[in-house]
Amino acid sequence: MSDFPGAPSAPRDGRRLRVLAAMSGGVDSAVAAARAVEAGHDVTGVHLALSANPQSFRTGARGCCTIEDSRDARRAADVIGIPFYCWDLAERFREDVVEDFVAEYEAGRTPNPCLRCNEKIKFAALLDKALALGFDAVCTGHYATVVVNEDGTRELHRASDMAKDQSYVLGVLDERQLAHAMFPLGDTVTTKDEIRAEAERRGLAVAKKPDSHDICFIADGDTQGFLAKRLGKAEGDIVDEAGNRLGTHEGAYGFTIGQRKGLRIGHPAPDGKPRYVLDISPVTNTVTVGPAEALDVTALTAIKPRWCGVAPEGPGTYTAQLRAHGGETEVTAELVGEELRVRFTEPVRGVAPGQAIVLYDGTRVVGSATIAATERVRTGAAAQ
Repeated sequence: MSDFPGAPSAPRDGRRLRVLAAMSGGVDSAVAAARAVEAGHDVTGVHLALSANPQSFRTGARGCCTIEDSRDARRAADVIGIPFYCWDLAERFREDVVEDFVAEYEAGRTPNPCLRCNEKIKFAALLDKALALGFDAVCTGHYATVVVNEDGTRELHRASDMAKDQSYVLGVLDERQLAHAMFPLGDTVTTKDEIRAEAERRGLAVAKKPDSHDICFIADGDTQGFLAKRLGKAEGDIVDEAGNRLGTHEGAYGFTIGQRKGLRIGHPAPDGKPRYVLDISPVTNTVTVGPAEALDVTALTAIKPRWCGVAPEGPGTYTAQLRAHGGETEVTAELVGEELRVRFTEPVRGVAPGQAIVLYDGTRVVGSATIAATERVRTGAAAQ
């Protein structure tokens, strides 16, 4: 009997698996690796070196990918009693995540680098290398659940604890990747405080380490400053819906749809209400602002769909999540050619091209796609 409530009690499918545990240096991945060992699997820990110059990435609580994190991961592996390696994936990370992030902002879109990292690094580059070395599965500290059906197929579901659910950033995983994914934290109703307490009982020094947050590869958390260094300053106009010039900016890439703060418009709107970013045009380097109601989105088109299983056929009713920490909203969706057409039951706000939309059927993740365009109640403010 395990001394740790919620820890798995037997190997998945009754088999002892060779598991590669991705250890970021944080508490979640450390406990996930320990639970995989306790479940009877043959576990090896690996820390991904994602920066060519780790000192340029964040330290302490500000993020991951630091020398400190690799040392924390190694110490955790020593306590757990598993082999540990550090793999250099910095070049792959730079190309597939960092450069993609910059290119998306330059094109006026708002990307989510965590989804791209899960898709391209943790469950592509890492998984491919793991399988080539004879491992059966990759284990991470994500809060999500893989359900194995009677026919052997697998489904991705939300974590039991909705407050910690991370299935949104895993919505890019396809059926093959799910077949080799293990999330030991997702199928138990376990709070973060309980995970920390479990880590402390296991003797893991990361038990009290603060969570990382924001974007791991932006050293000081200043996204606009990071982009300015990469793309350079490019002064342009801030205009209203009628095209009237209200102010200037130093780069359209520094704005996101729905943004309210930091517009630096010198005078208030005629009605005295706040204004929000409605559209970003990289071609003209123009940012359009307007009232909150102009942000109401009724439908969208998304591209590059990825399905956690078989692609759905015909129109269907689902719930959708539009950001990592957002709620669900009811939609109808249909795959038309290579495009996903989505219509919302009620208008939603804060929807920007470049974001991911993840569809759910109950707790099951159906799949995800990248938002390409939106339709709004006020068509004059429609995103391009």
